[in-house]
Amino acid sequence: MAGRKRRGSGDETITATRALDPEPPADSSARRSAAAPAGNPAVTSAGRPAAKSAAPQAERRAAVSQRPAGGAPSGGPGTAGTVLAFPEPPARRRRRLAWITAGSALVATGLFFALLYFSPMLALKTVVVEGTSLLPQEQAAAALEPLKGQTLPTISDADVEQLLKDRPEIDTIKVAAQPPSTLVVTVTERVPVAVLQEGGGHVLIDEEGRRLAAVPDRAAAQLPLIAGGGEAVNAKVFPSITAVLATLPPEVLGRLENASAQTVDSIELKLNSGQTVFWGSADANEAKARVLEALLKMKPSDPPVAVYDVSTPERPVTR
Repeated sequence: MAGRKRRGSGDETITATRALDPEPPADSSARRSAAAPAGNPAVTSAGRPAAKSAAPQAERRAAVSQRPAGGAPSGGPGTAGTVLAFPEPPARRRRRLAWITAGSALVATGLFFALLYFSPMLALKTVVVEGTSLLPQEQAAAALEPLKGQTLPTISDADVEQLLKDRPEIDTIKVAAQPPSTLVVTVTERVPVAVLQEGGGHVLIDEEGRRLAAVPDRAAAQLPLIAGGGEAVNAKVFPSITAVLATLPPEVLGRLENASAQTVDSIELKLNSGQTVFWGSADANEAKARVLEALLKMKPSDPPVAVYDVSTPERPVTR
């Protein structure tokens, strides 16, 4: 500290002292207090904030330090706020890929068959008819001509049956496509059991009396002749006669000359040897057929048998 003496009135010595660090004026401290924020009134007389004011700043710094990289917000109180993305399990990924692959294959297959369904490469050009003996193949193929040009997948059994419905020889048909352009029609014909004489010709008939096909002569058929002509077909006894003929084995059927009946209980068969078979009613036909077949295989008797009576198959009679 430096001082100097100054002489004043009354010869008194006054010593003026100046501090190296003079105290700030009182109003300066007041100004700093007034400049402090209203929300933080805890300020020391020297203008420095109290220790309590440092706590909010420390909390803010801690919150900033805990914020995840990239500025993502915190996950919530008590958590670090970090979101982890776990990879998809391999089994689930394989299942998903399998479903996608299967669906794609199904769609591709559907499109492929849709294209084939209408593809001109599968247009019908050739019709092959099999299994016919009564029906000439040429006639059947000609009846199926309207199908040519259609694609094979669009041709059904019903289409073929509709075109052949007027052919009495046909019982059932089966259709098979042979790509790229062939249709095979397999026919199952009705079985003729007798020959019917009509006018100057002969017609094959089945057990229902349906006229199947014409034959040039009686010998070509090798089937029994139904006596009575067309009237016999319309008679009440006709179903009984044809039911008997349908039961006979081919060996016996080939030896018959004709069949007739006055009533449903008096069916008779005439063999080409001149012998007669009295059948009776159309009951137990299978048993009667077995008995007749056995009797015809027996050695000829002397005198020869004129009548085989099988109306009671348990007790057949020959005379």
